[in-house]
Amino acid sequence: MPHRRLRPGEVAVDLPASYDAGLYFIGRIRTPWARREDCPKNSGESQTVCTIKVGARYAEGLRDIETVSHLIVLYFMDEAPRDILLQAPNHYKKPHGAFALRSPARPNPIAHSVVRLLRVDGTRLEVIGLDCRDGTPLLDIKPYFASIDAVADATVGWHADERA
Repeated sequence: MPHRRLRPGEVAVDLPASYDAGLYFIGRIRTPWARREDCPKNSGESQTVCTIKVGARYAEGLRDIETVSHLIVLYFMDEAPRDILLQAPNHYKKPHGAFALRSPARPNPIAHSVVRLLRVDGTRLEVIGLDCRDGTPLLDIKPYFASIDAVADATVGWHADERA
């Protein structure tokens, strides 16, 4: 990991010497954002049409996907720092733990977005609702079920407190 400066209040950790699991990147995500800092702060802010390119070997896994209105897209934020456990994002008043934030900086920088599927063309999916840089590795795609994935009474207490 290249040397970088931590913000005041941030804490980093030494990572283990080896990984516990392996993953297959099943494709790449094409967006207009070349750098992390150009990306929307969260996927809910984005109305930009982006393309998910699924590798040809995984084409059969897309069968019937055109019938799905919304998808959960899991992707690997491959340029994110992995050692910061206490973070002080610029837009929050105080530091918070990595697992209490949606920041890509975390030991396993796996991100997800719920996207609206616009069009399917072979192994290319046009979607709205992504927040990652161009070329981000794709980990998985799942159908979004409003009946089981939406939790109407979910809260993030510290976030509500900071907005008060």
